[in-house]
Amino acid sequence: MKIYDLSKELFSAWVFPGDPVPEKEWVSSMEAGASYNLTRLTMGSHNGTHMDAPLHFCAGGRPVDRLDLEKCVGPCKVIAHEGKLLPETVTDVLADGTRRLLIRGEIEITLEAAEKMAELGLWFLGVEGPTVGAMGNNGPVHVALLKKEVAILEAALLKNVPEGNYFLVSAPLKLGGVEGAPARPLLLEGIAQV
Repeated sequence: MKIYDLSKELFSAWVFPGDPVPEKEWVSSMEAGASYNLTRLTMGSHNGTHMDAPLHFCAGGRPVDRLDLEKCVGPCKVIAHEGKLLPETVTDVLADGTRRLLIRGEIEITLEAAEKMAELGLWFLGVEGPTVGAMGNNGPVHVALLKKEVAILEAALLKNVPEGNYFLVSAPLKLGGVEGAPARPLLLEGIAQV
């Protein structure tokens, strides 16, 4: 079995403009004479590879600790695409019943494509970029997906993952009442699809 780690190292990952920069500070250090090491972390909920919950763009939406984990674990398809993703492509890709989709490449998901994903019953969408929407106007694409409770993974590391079918395990940190959280998604190759 081969395992692909889709996460980026948190402290060196690019930070979305306006988001807090993650920092770490030793609270206790064996090097300084303490009997143990302990680190204090400060960060935003969307730093590094992370998942968005409906609460991110939908008032009263489900927070990240209440995401349906069935959507985040199971058979998954990886495709490569560059440029604008249109509804016709979505229809073709999801025609086989795919419920979890990872897209490798520099893409812009159009609002129409996001609406088609939701209409066709997509459960999980992951992208390499820092957002599923356009950098200057990412709200409408998020809303189209999150109001249908599509779990979103952003800033995934997919460059070395060949197109194909895998088994996905992608759970966010269980942060109560929060709209997003870091994740360490894994793709498993060579195991039976459940």
